[in-house]
Amino acid sequence: MTETAPEHPRESLPLDSTAHLLTRITSQLGTQLSLVSLNGTRRPMHRIRRSAPTLVAVAHGSRDPQALRTVLELLDRVRELRPGLDVQLGHIELNEPLLPDTLDGIGTGDAVLVPLLLGRGHHVRHDLPRAAAAAGHLRTRVAEPLGPHPLLVEALYERLVEAGWRDEDGTRRDAGVVLAAAGSRDPDSDVDARRTAALLGERLGGVPVVPAYASAATPTVQAAVRALAARGRHRVALASYFTAPGRFATVSAAAAPGIAAAPLGAHPAVARLLLHRYDRAVAGPVPADAALAHPHLLATA
Repeated sequence: MTETAPEHPRESLPLDSTAHLLTRITSQLGTQLSLVSLNGTRRPMHRIRRSAPTLVAVAHGSRDPQALRTVLELLDRVRELRPGLDVQLGHIELNEPLLPDTLDGIGTGDAVLVPLLLGRGHHVRHDLPRAAAAAGHLRTRVAEPLGPHPLLVEALYERLVEAGWRDEDGTRRDAGVVLAAAGSRDPDSDVDARRTAALLGERLGGVPVVPAYASAATPTVQAAVRALAARGRHRVALASYFTAPGRFATVSAAAAPGIAAAPLGAHPAVARLLLHRYDRAVAGPVPADAALAHPHLLATA
């Protein structure tokens, strides 16, 4: 009779390995159950998405109470266009909530800072990246400024029409437009404003559009009006290149010799552009150095 070798007793798994295994099984089971509807059918994969990053719209801030109301109206339009997206507001100065407080209130997760600013400048280059870096509890990205972009040009055009501009004005040899902007010491801000002025001139049928600034840069609105008059352009309208009402917009409009359009405000094209900048940042934004070195990337995006 042949003897069989005694079986070696199986070693039991350590308690921590057993717990880890059970955790993995539970996790996998939960994932599979999430793919099944209550009626037992399998849900399409494209309907199962992780929560999107919070959109943090960053406004400059203004002492004009109408500015805050306008920005809030704009963000309501954004929420209507993208139901379910968490949209928050933070200000650089003058209004609450300030940006650091907004970021602190989000908690953990991902956020995209979308500046409600119309070109490059100190706030875009320095203040927003600094605020994003200080919010160490969040994974943050900073989107490109709103301008220049064709959607803004369309909004500027429609604001001019609302103020009384007619398409036939574009054929007049004595017509001109001043594009009134806030102004910045950053020379790239002037580049962006000039790009917008050129696009607006094309949209108006070839009318000369001269950028002018309320502060920190030249020419002023009055100087731009005089420059157009020297070219025989005495019927001058003002396009208000501001995201919301405020002191700069009011002072610029007061200097206009003819019709003065309202600021961009809660125009639907601005809401669409805000989401476009957000989506580009989520998908993988143009590297900051490349975007700053090639402003046409901003204008054609």
